[in-house]
Amino acid sequence: MTLRGKTALVTGGSRGIGRGIALKLAESGAKVAVHYYQKEDQAKATLEQLRACGSDGFVVQADVSKPEEIRRIFARVKSEFGSLDIFVNNARPEVPTFYEGPMAVSLDMFDFAMDSQAKAFLVGVREAVPFMRAGGRIIALTYAPGGRFGSWQPWVAMGAAKAALEVLCRYFAVALAPQQITVNAVSPGWTDDSVLNTLPQPVQDTIRKWQQAGWTPMRRLGLPADIGNAVKLLCSAEANWITGQTLEVDGGASLVAGHLPLEVQQVPAAHAA
Repeated sequence: MTLRGKTALVTGGSRGIGRGIALKLAESGAKVAVHYYQKEDQAKATLEQLRACGSDGFVVQADVSKPEEIRRIFARVKSEFGSLDIFVNNARPEVPTFYEGPMAVSLDMFDFAMDSQAKAFLVGVREAVPFMRAGGRIIALTYAPGGRFGSWQPWVAMGAAKAALEVLCRYFAVALAPQQITVNAVSPGWTDDSVLNTLPQPVQDTIRKWQQAGWTPMRRLGLPADIGNAVKLLCSAEANWITGQTLEVDGGASLVAGHLPLEVQQVPAAHAA
């Protein structure tokens, strides 16, 4: 599986899951544009890691909640690369900017979540496609449980925004199929070096223990590299018949029913190390 000769843009590519994706694409031979919002030092560090893989690229700063800045990203990509093969929509705002329950979330917070996710994706795809080559790949990072369930109350704005993002993937998949461009969503489970690490330490500790207890059958948190591997798979030529799908990359967490205790479900015990 090679991406040699391909070009890619990864929004939010300076750290965490975005960095994991950028590195996996680079390891397969793609040149990568690394977008960031505030962490220029981290974006440059990611670029250095890409170069250490034998690839290359550049960094570009923008606020993806603003359509004019998204257009500026793609103008730079076109100027640097000439064409685009892979667009990974990964950037997300920091948790405090949207984290309120449905009865308290402000309209500004709700709009910001939508603008940074669904609207950013809509604008981004429209900007990418005119210079995307046949066989291109568009991938959006989502969190599918946030759109299926309602119990994580402060996630309501982001849950609604990500659900809208997934719907857009399906509509774009149909619209772009005649150009042999596939559009899919990837939904990570709890992943180290991601939004998890921005939560209070007691919450992080509880989540880690919860995964190890069996709520994630593989008994561990995901890693950015795990998500990068899934994105790389969808970007391969072998994945040209997969479009309009949401791929759960979660170590089996989406298979575990939340309405029964694990001991009743008889989830297999973890093997000793």
